[in-house]
Amino acid sequence: MTADVLEIFTALTRPEGREDPYPLYARLHEQGEAVRAWPGCVLVPGYDAISLVLRDPAYLVTDKARLEEVFPAWREHPSMWMGSIVNLNPPDHARIRMMISGMFAPRRLGRLRPVIERMADCLLDDMAAAAEDGAAVEFMHDFAFLLPVTVICELIGIPERDRESFRSPAADLAATLEMGLLEDTLAAGDKAAIWLHEYFTRLAAQRRADPRDDLISALVGIADDGGLTQDELLDNLTLLLVAGFETTTNLLGNGLRIVLDQPAVGAALREGAIPVASFVEEVLRYDAPVQLTSRRAGIETEVRGVPVAAGDEILVLLGAGNRDARRFPDPDVFNPQRAVSGPLSFGAGPHFCVGAALARLEAAVAFPRLLHRFPGLALAGPPRRRPGLVLRGYETLPVTV
Repeated sequence: MTADVLEIFTALTRPEGREDPYPLYARLHEQGEAVRAWPGCVLVPGYDAISLVLRDPAYLVTDKARLEEVFPAWREHPSMWMGSIVNLNPPDHARIRMMISGMFAPRRLGRLRPVIERMADCLLDDMAAAAEDGAAVEFMHDFAFLLPVTVICELIGIPERDRESFRSPAADLAATLEMGLLEDTLAAGDKAAIWLHEYFTRLAAQRRADPRDDLISALVGIADDGGLTQDELLDNLTLLLVAGFETTTNLLGNGLRIVLDQPAVGAALREGAIPVASFVEEVLRYDAPVQLTSRRAGIETEVRGVPVAAGDEILVLLGAGNRDARRFPDPDVFNPQRAVSGPLSFGAGPHFCVGAALARLEAAVAFPRLLHRFPGLALAGPPRRRPGLVLRGYETLPVTV
């Protein structure tokens, strides 16, 4: 551990560091692929080291057993209910993930593409109508939120009339992922978790009586056959809803900001000189929607020469790994024509994001349509970043079309 490493990490947690963490990541890379931050905690900013940690079964996610050790009061907080695949280790993780992953299979997503295209076109129509008199529109709500929330709600089976009501509780619950939780943040997250559980309890009862071709009906059937507990059913539906649009919303906002800052990139994408898939991968690398995740060491081991004791916390800096010059030459340059890709934004290994292909599909549909429909798209005022270190995106991104 060095004072410099602790100073860098402390700077990352401050408003300025959250606004632009990348210079601080560059300083961490100078320290090594993995560095001791303080006793009991190792930071991992290097691409190869991150990939190793996320794929190695010696590293575990925080589960109920871990929380009992470090925060015994967790059961008093509904926002920390631990039945989702994000907080499960073997064997329960593989059991539940297998049930969910089929809903995101390539064939099913292929059938969903025309639906996403229609949804995107409808939202663009609404943006055009709202901007008829030259008024600014709020991209983050009017498109970046509404497109993925509509898609994931369609997949889960949430009625259209209920979809708009999810933004506030989902945001409150997502805020509990951030480090250094304030008491009011945790209280709001608890309230949101209760609301979402009550909502999904009612919807599950409706699908039990009247099954449909949607994810909730499939999972209710599995639960009724004994494959899922009631808590596992509700926790994973909540996870799928929140994760199903939070990451994609950030991806769309971060990508549009890059286009607005670099008009030549937008023109090349519009003209087909840049393949949209390559553009999306570079957005994921350059300004990742998820910047940080964590693991704990299940055994005594080491990461790139740094000794790790059993029980040590490992902070995996995905955003730093995506800016590692050892993997990506000129990492601070946005270059969708890179010879080497493979961003870590969706993780790796057993906990690789189950909805990664859906997020990529939504972005690949959205950006060409957005840029062709509104070739004069421009910022209408200063955007405002969300204050998080874990989730990176915009709160507001006003544009004229």
